Order: sequence, then structure tokens, then C-alpha cells
Amino acid sequence: MAVRPRRTVVAALCAGLAATLLTAAPAARAEQRQPHAWTVSEAAHAPRARISLDDTTGALSLTVSRDGRTVIEPSPLGIVTEQADLSQGLRFLHRKDRTVDERYRAKSGKRLDRRVHMNETRLSFATVAGARLDLVVRASADGIAYRYVLPARLGDVLGETSAFDLPSDAGAWLSTYRVDNEGQFNQYTAATAPTGAYSDQALFVTDGGYTLLAESDLTGTYSGARLAHTQGSGTYRVQLADDRVHTDGPLTTPWRAMITGDLATVTRSTFTDDLAPASKVADTSWIRPGTVLWTWLAGGRTAGQSLDAQKAYVDYAAQHHWPYEAVDSGWYFKKDQWDVTDPDWQTDSWMPELVDYARARGVGIIVWVHQRDLDTPEERAQWLPTLERWGVKGVKIDFMNSEAQSMFQWYDTILAETAAHHLMVDFHGATLPKGIQRTWPQVMTMEAVGGEEKRTNTATHLTTLPFTRNVIGSMDFTPGGFQRVGLRPNSDAAEAGLTVVYESGLQMFAGTPESYDARPLARDFLDQEPAAWDDTRLLAGSPGQEAVLARRSGDRWFLGGVYAGAARTATVPLTIGRGRWLVETIRDGADGLVQDRQVLNGGDELSVDVVADGGFAGIACRWHPGITTCYR
Repeated sequence: MAVRPRRTVVAALCAGLAATLLTAAPAARAEQRQPHAWTVSEAAHAPRARISLDDTTGALSLTVSRDGRTVIEPSPLGIVTEQADLSQGLRFLHRKDRTVDERYRAKSGKRLDRRVHMNETRLSFATVAGARLDLVVRASADGIAYRYVLPARLGDVLGETSAFDLPSDAGAWLSTYRVDNEGQFNQYTAATAPTGAYSDQALFVTDGGYTLLAESDLTGTYSGARLAHTQGSGTYRVQLADDRVHTDGPLTTPWRAMITGDLATVTRSTFTDDLAPASKVADTSWIRPGTVLWTWLAGGRTAGQSLDAQKAYVDYAAQHHWPYEAVDSGWYFKKDQWDVTDPDWQTDSWMPELVDYARARGVGIIVWVHQRDLDTPEERAQWLPTLERWGVKGVKIDFMNSEAQSMFQWYDTILAETAAHHLMVDFHGATLPKGIQRTWPQVMTMEAVGGEEKRTNTATHLTTLPFTRNVIGSMDFTPGGFQRVGLRPNSDAAEAGLTVVYESGLQMFAGTPESYDARPLARDFLDQEPAAWDDTRLLAGSPGQEAVLARRSGDRWFLGGVYAGAARTATVPLTIGRGRWLVETIRDGADGLVQDRQVLNGGDELSVDVVADGGFAGIACRWHPGITTCYR
């Protein structure tokens, strides 16, 4: 028997992968005999996964339903490596089940105390040649997820045949793929979306409810993904950022997650965090979420990057008991201007003096750093210990702009090193959270959003983000830019409401001191806000139209509402608990912001007058005779 050269085998596998990617979706829909099928679910009314092995082709597919209604239609599964095509020709070996039951406490997010309960099934398969594939499927009350495990090295990964098949008429909210994940969300149906690549944080609605696609537990062992779509089809294929993913041993891929349920369930879900590995940081006492005076849009973009200007910002933060001030780009020279051979090279910066000044006033300093200045071991060995020694509390690292395996290897390194140097992290120009905040709780927030800086945002985009990007982790939108009148699409009351609607472990306020002081009702509301929450609830919402969220801190609920479209009287069910509540809201009036107070029973409807593309902010606390305000 002749032995084919290895290069020929690889070429044949690549050709086979291309053919499989083109034909997998129609084959998955075809009427074929499927005598091998397995189901996984957490409870009777929870999402249910059905995994099928086609008896003719040996190909796997996944179907997801909820209460007997379609969530995801039969969708192809599979992975192709240099040495094996694990998308077809498979035979079943055995099944193993277990229950995942965990509790953990987060440092930021929708709620701090988390409970995880999932049923897990591992299905083992092999090709005729003996190449092994394990498919691991997890089911919880709010989602279904799967991943591939290759117990033995089978060479580099050439791609996946994984896809998600949606009914053609399913509603879809999609963001065109960008390396910085800062695209706008637009509404289509699954089939009418234009041909192209989309972010993997895609939201769909079918007869089975809402489903948000996402990833979890992505590290430098693999490559980031996007969704590839052809107009006219309801199929969204998983496309890796790298043509070839290097492996040097057994491989476990990231979780492909489907957060599923009604809109309130999806919005409140912590499923991608729950799938991720436990915290790798033993002592988390130094990790402290909080509100931040961010100076870039407040003047730092122009003349604000000086010691005197930053001291003034620190003074304002201290006056309002905001625990942090963030110094953005411009505070340090470029790396080629440092004389790193000089033992005193760090003393050229005014940053140590600012940190000392801020510390004396109860304010911590966050500093911006370009990724290119932390991309080698030598640079990290210079910067990270120095920042720790100065007393800097955190770093805002910018411009990764890549989903490639090599960049995730960098993430693995910088996450371990920032934890070792007690530096909280805000990633900008970055990947999506993907469960990172559970494993590395010093990651307080990530951008990966078309945020306050953008001049192209719409009210529709603002009301879609709570159901897409912010579902999967803290989001550094940087709300509060009141001075950007004409550059933002919403009203002042809506801008105040964004600080509640959008969750971020470091909630960066983007306004100027002057703009806050010109709106004392908004300023005083921001003074009350924490950045860590004990609970989160969706009170009302529809993607692209409205989003009203309530977040609890201690015994108070903070309310935020944002709307797209015409002015209206908004009615919101106050589903925050039984009893009587004092509710103080801020809305837009004819001459500026207006504050209203009313006493309501839990479950009553809260009515607020909302201007076009407007919103509101508020606080609710337990009412008793004599109480006149929820503010402290």
C-alpha cells in the first residue's frame, strides 16, 4: 500500500474542510436516518439539547428547543485538523454524565453571589482510523453550550464545521465583525442579513424565545471566532480568526454558548461566566469596583494631560466621593523615548506625585497604556512593577485589535502578570469578555463596544446593547458625557439612565466637571451610584426600542431606562419586591432635568414622561413614615 506524502494529506484535508463547510448546513437539514440521538437538559422547562449522529454520513448535529419549540434548528458540529476530519465518518463509543454544581462570588457583574447548576454529557466518538473526538455538552436553566475535546494530538486545527441554523424568519440583531468589536447592532431576519462576517455576540428570537450566541473559556490554546453568513440562508458558520490554530498536545476548545430563554432570562444571565474556570486569583481583597472620573472626553484629549489638570480632576472626584480617576493617553512618553538603561528612568514622570496626591484624598489612579508598550517580557518587567510601586490601582490597556491565537496567548500572560502586581484591568480595543471576569476577577471591564466616544451611535443601538454586548460581561461604554450635546443621540435623563442600564465594574463617567455642575440632579444621582451589584432585573425591554433595568445595591434599587423613538409616557412594572417603595426619578423637563417622588407598591406601574430618544434614572428604597429621600 502506497504512503501518501504528508503535504498531500494536509491539502486533501483542507479541500475536504472547504467542501464540508459549504455542504454541512443543507446536509444537516436533509431528511436522513438518525438512529443515534442523545438529549441533555437541566430541568423539564429548561432549554434542551439534542445531539444526533447520522447513520449514513457519520456526521454530528445539534438541535436546541425549549418547551418543545425551536431555538436552534439541526446544526452541524465538527472540527478538522491536519491529521483527521472529525466532522464526518464518526462512530459512537460511549457516554458519560455528571452534574456541575458550584457557587462562586464575583467582584463585579450583574450580581456578586453566583450559583451554577448544569447537567453535562460527554459523548465520545472515533473515526475509522481511530482518531478520537469527545463532544461535551452542558445544559442549564438559561443556556446550552458545547465544546470539543481531542484527547490526543492530531496536528494543528484547520477549522471547524460548527454552525448555528436559525429559522429563516427568526429576528436577528447583528453587529458586523470588527477586530475591536465596536460595530453597531442592526436588526434583520436570520436570512435577510447581508452576506458577510458578524460578531459572535448575535441575538436571535424564534418560537423558543431569545437566544444570544457567545463564547466562553477562550485562551491562547485556540483562536477567536466570528460568524460567517450568506444572505438568503439562516445558517451562521463559526469562522476562526486563524487559518491554522497551533496545538502541541491534547486540545479543549472554547465553549460555544447559546444563552436561551425569555428576554428577562437572557438579560440577567451569567451563563458565559458560569462556564468559565474558577478564579485563578487567590486573594482578591485588592480588587475593588467603583465609579471613575474619566478625563479623556472631559478635556484630557486636548490639554488635560498635565499634573495640574489631573490634580484638579482628582479634587473633583474626591469632592464627590468617586473612588477613582482615570488618566488616559498622553501621560507618558512613547517607549522609544525612554532611556531604560538609566536606573532612574521612571522618575521622569509626574505620575508618582499624582498618585500620592490622590491617595491623600481617598482617590485611586487608573492609567492608560498602549498594548505595544506591554507586548514583550522586558517591557512588562519594566512597567508593571513600576506602576505597582507607584501605587497605581489599575491599567487601561488599549489597541489589542485582534482575535488571533497569538493575541490570546498575550492575554494569558498579561492577565497572570497584572494579577501578580495587584493591578485591576480595563481592556480597550479588545476582545469580548468570554468568561474572563470569573477566571481573572481583576478584569473589571472591557470595551468591545461602540461606546460614548463614537459619533455614529443611535438610540436604537443604545437600546440593543443591554440585550447583546452587556449580557456577556462588564462593558466600558463610558456613559455620562453630558457635554457632548449634538454628538450623542439621547437626552440628558437617558444619559443618566445609561449609568445603570450599562453594567461596568469600573463605571467610567465621561463628563466634564462643568457639565455635571450644570446638571446638579444628574451629578447628585451619580454620587449615589456604586459599581457592584447584588442583583439585576429587567423591568421592561425590547431590543432596539427600550430597555429598563433595575440593579440592587444593599437595600436600594437603582433604575435606568433608555428609549428609542417618539416621546411617550413610559409605564414600567416595579417588580423589585413586595411592600411600599419610595421612588425618586430624574426625567427631562422643558427647562432641564426634573426630579419626581412617589410612593408605590411593589408590582405597581411606574409612569415616567420620556422625551424622544430619551429615558430616565431613579432610586427606589423602602418607604416608611417620615422618609423623604433615598439619597444618602
